[in-house]
Amino acid sequence: MTCWRRLRDWTEAGVWPRLHEILLSELRRAGLLDMDDAAIDASHVRALKGGSHRTFVQSTALGRAASTT
Repeated sequence: MTCWRRLRDWTEAGVWPRLHEILLSELRRAGLLDMDDAAIDASHVRALKGGSHRTFVQSTALGRAASTT
């Protein structure tokens, strides 16, 4: 129960986004952040109204995505 409460409190206090920013800053400063090896993750949610079948959508990208950092 203590772990759950701490996780809840830290999440509400915004600890995780701040920790992520600090980690990225430290990695950049040390020259250890190589965005060529970055991956993007996404969630997939079932369409509740419509979308009764799945279709393959081919990427329209010409190449690799540009870094936003």
